[in-house]
Amino acid sequence: MNAKERVTIDCRDHPENDCAMSFSGPENEVLDIVEYHATTKHGMKQEPGLRDKLRSMMKGEAISR
Repeated sequence: MNAKERVTIDCRDHPENDCAMSFSGPENEVLDIVEYHATTKHGMKQEPGLRDKLRSMMKGEAISR
């Protein structure tokens, strides 16, 4: 990913969570905070494969400058 790209994960895309949070930024930073959010807010277990599951929920967005 180049410096002008970011990703977004939006809990509203998964209505079973009843959560309105959205996270956006560089992929690694988003993965870190979403992993914390998923385990503390949604009760997901921190286990192998969690980050891959979260990564599959990402949407890319281009930054126009």
